[in-house]
Amino acid sequence: MFITTKGRNALKIMVDLAKHEGEGYISLSDIAERQKESLKYLEASAASLSAAGFVVSARGKSGGYKLARKAEEYTVAEILLSGEGSLAPVSCIETGCENSGTCMTLPLFKELDEVIMKFLTSKTLKDLLK
Repeated sequence: MFITTKGRNALKIMVDLAKHEGEGYISLSDIAERQKESLKYLEASAASLSAAGFVVSARGKSGGYKLARKAEEYTVAEILLSGEGSLAPVSCIETGCENSGTCMTLPLFKELDEVIMKFLTSKTLKDLLK
């Protein structure tokens, strides 16, 4: 499992929005400044979060983003998946391969995938604020 910049930035955006929940719409430029990240990279992650329905956006001078749900209703797994698409430790778990029926290592990687997902699903956005 390798979490890319897109996945990490999606999580950073969500944590920042959760931290500033109740302050209205938060601009990506404010988030970029606080998180010391490139606005361009954050825009790509924000688009994925918006497409997943995790954030609500508004245009204009006082526009920006805010959470669509309460912080405790988001799991870290679903946020990372919105940016990554998959968190599987090896690609054959998602895509399969011609050796899957005889592969002696596949059960290990499937078990590892279950452990990773169980851990990330057990953590909420609110947990990251503590």
